[in-house]
Amino acid sequence: MPEDLIPVVEQPAFRVWNRGAARPVLALHCSLAHSGAWSGLVERLSGVTVTALDQPGHGRAADWDGVEEIHGLTMRLSFAWVERLAADGPIDLFGHSFGATVALRIALTRPDLVRSLMLVEPVIFAAAKGAPAYAPFRAEHETVARLMAEGRRDEAASVFHAAWGTGEPFADLPDRQRGYILGRIHHIAAQNPVLLDDAAGLLAPGRLEALRVPVLMVEGGDSPPIIDAVQSALCARLPNATRLIVPGAGHMVPITHPQMVARSVQMHLDAA
Repeated sequence: MPEDLIPVVEQPAFRVWNRGAARPVLALHCSLAHSGAWSGLVERLSGVTVTALDQPGHGRAADWDGVEEIHGLTMRLSFAWVERLAADGPIDLFGHSFGATVALRIALTRPDLVRSLMLVEPVIFAAAKGAPAYAPFRAEHETVARLMAEGRRDEAASVFHAAWGTGEPFADLPDRQRGYILGRIHHIAAQNPVLLDDAAGLLAPGRLEALRVPVLMVEGGDSPPIIDAVQSALCARLPNATRLIVPGAGHMVPITHPQMVARSVQMHLDAA
């Protein structure tokens, strides 16, 4: 992951970018990152004010207590911001990875508060059940939880980073960045009930089909095969979805390729 994902001590638990207009956008980052991960993309947009939150246990947010279910907790805290920002009308939602699944859950719960969605590789892996990529992916992904249960935290972080980072080996990351990931790697296993088995019911029959807001689905062309399966499944069910595949990019596409993503996001916002 890029250096920008290392937290800055003086930052609060959210960041705001005024990009020339009051139109509100709420942005939810990926796991093991923080709100500043949106900076490269957001600084290339115009006509909006973007608020990006730090998820529980990330950036300057309070630590996760390990008790409240992590997806539900993130949903609850994020939804409070949606209600605040939507006081004058529906808002736009951005989400990346785990954050994208939370953004999708918000939109499915209260579509009246959402003007548009931009989802970067929402990792609701359960959408791909039955696809050829699903079984081998699940076996590899559950390795992270097994290694954590065995107390092999460094190995768990290395396995996860190899699949979802920007390509550099975990051992080669700066000490501070490795420490940040290691301090939060337990979140990954805690997300599995929702991401692998849809415990939150995001994929219930008819639920995605009823979501009429415009959705921009973004992915990296070099992302793990499970992402193509998930994106294909979601796009087949969302009635107003547009798919953007960025060549040469991986899972961190909004961070590594912000200019390419920003062009499509701006068009998406302008049309919504």
